[in-house]
Amino acid sequence: MAKIGTLAGYNRVSEVPEDDYLMLENQLGFPLYVVAKEIVNAYRPHLEPLNLTYTQYIVMMALWQYGDLSVKELGQVLRLDSGTLTPLLKKLEAKAFLKRKRSRQDERVVMVTLTDTGKELRDVAVHIPRRLAESSGPIFDVEETRQLRMLLNKLLEAIDNANAKTAENMKG
Repeated sequence: MAKIGTLAGYNRVSEVPEDDYLMLENQLGFPLYVVAKEIVNAYRPHLEPLNLTYTQYIVMMALWQYGDLSVKELGQVLRLDSGTLTPLLKKLEAKAFLKRKRSRQDERVVMVTLTDTGKELRDVAVHIPRRLAESSGPIFDVEETRQLRMLLNKLLEAIDNANAKTAENMKG
């Protein structure tokens, strides 16, 4: 039988046996990965009728929320690099949901703008979060949802800070 691990009961990192670090049950990233994958899978039947993937959907949500954005700004909002974002934008442009054009103020900047079709899609998509919640049933109450969101944002901030330190150390 497999050994089931848990970091519960340890007060300091130095007390944790080295082998326990490699147990899936002790990984923070593993359940986050699985939950993210399952959330994307849960959205799929709601997004397929709109001809959108989940990643395309979040691009559209950002544009519905913020309006016209540069590709760089959109990447920052969604935490996507240009190598991921550019193909997404090309596909959404081919579907006539958005258009890309060079900024008049600075030709180096590419602006992303919703088309009328992309704006109209919002009227259909606005119901997706509620339908998804209804199909899965109540998981968290409002306060638990707020707390989870706060903890996830705290984790993202810690990751950003660690990445900034690493980048700074790499400079020398």
